[in-house]
Amino acid sequence: MKRQQDDKEEKKDAPSSVKWNFLTDMDGVLVKEDKPVDGAEKFLEELQGNDINYMVLTNNSIFTPRDLSARLALSGIDIPAERIWTSAMATAAFLDEQNPNGTAYVVGETGLTTAVHEAGYILTDTNPDYVVLGETRTYSFEAITKAINLILKGAKFICTNPDNTGPAPEGVLPATGSVASLIMASTGKEPYYIGKPNPMMMRSALRAMGAHSEETIMIGDRMDTDVKSGLEAGMHTFLVLSGISGVKEADRWPYRPSRIIDSVGALVGHTDNPLSVKDSDKVKD
Repeated sequence: MKRQQDDKEEKKDAPSSVKWNFLTDMDGVLVKEDKPVDGAEKFLEELQGNDINYMVLTNNSIFTPRDLSARLALSGIDIPAERIWTSAMATAAFLDEQNPNGTAYVVGETGLTTAVHEAGYILTDTNPDYVVLGETRTYSFEAITKAINLILKGAKFICTNPDNTGPAPEGVLPATGSVASLIMASTGKEPYYIGKPNPMMMRSALRAMGAHSEETIMIGDRMDTDVKSGLEAGMHTFLVLSGISGVKEADRWPYRPSRIIDSVGALVGHTDNPLSVKDSDKVKD
């Protein structure tokens, strides 16, 4: 699937004078099974050492950025809390933009309740403006029933992300998308999803870091979320082969990333001009 570096592609390769920004997914890109991905530490060191603007994205809404920073540190990855952007934070930013100082009934954990509260929202189960659903390790039947009835009474339905499952020691556990389907079946109301693959999450992260899409590289390990939302937000996209999507899967989609690389380690030494990096040798003619 070796892509031709034709004139059109070459025109997209911006000169090294561009001050590049980076958005990068977390799982499968920087860490995998609680261990650093090959080259991730050097990649982050280069970004930080050269004062390159970056943000780490995750659809996980359970933890606060501070929690995630601490968990990453245990894996040997140093990322300050202010460099982490979660679907909970993107959801809170969306609520603040749509209806400042509103009210919400939140089904989720600390990462989500903290973000929504810090956006100026009152958390209540009495006639809220929104029902906001996020991830939690223990979904309460009582809380889900409350959410269903509040939606039926007129509350708008928002979800942090559409992921149907999440990892668990025994395999998988139902995540936000699965529970949202249950609520949707009971109410007939479809939720609005904020996290990937909605480019809304990318745009909110770009605003938070003060970056422009045309000068930003989105790095992810999934064609269906990271690459799709990066493209739709107007960014150059890099697919890494260290996570979910492989070369064969990438070839099945009607869109292509700007580059396919083995891992973020391929960008070490090239963060000043990332489009000079060539595709992985695993990409065949």
